[in-house]
Amino acid sequence: MAIRRPETRTAVTGPDAYEAALRSLPEAHSLALRLHDAGVADDVICSYLQIEPEGFTTLLDLARRKLTAALSKPST
Repeated sequence: MAIRRPETRTAVTGPDAYEAALRSLPEAHSLALRLHDAGVADDVICSYLQIEPEGFTTLLDLARRKLTAALSKPST
């Protein structure tokens, strides 16, 4: 099952803020989002991250929630 990324990823924030938020995430979450956004197949991402395909949707959902929270934090 493919999960579509939000098209507003930089509409509210600039690309620098988005990149900084991605860098603040755990590595597996950041990589899952980057690879998925780049169009890499879900099964390839699962293989790369060494996770079961059944857990990919949950991992991606958690990664998106953490990204949203990171983007919501005020800049320092």
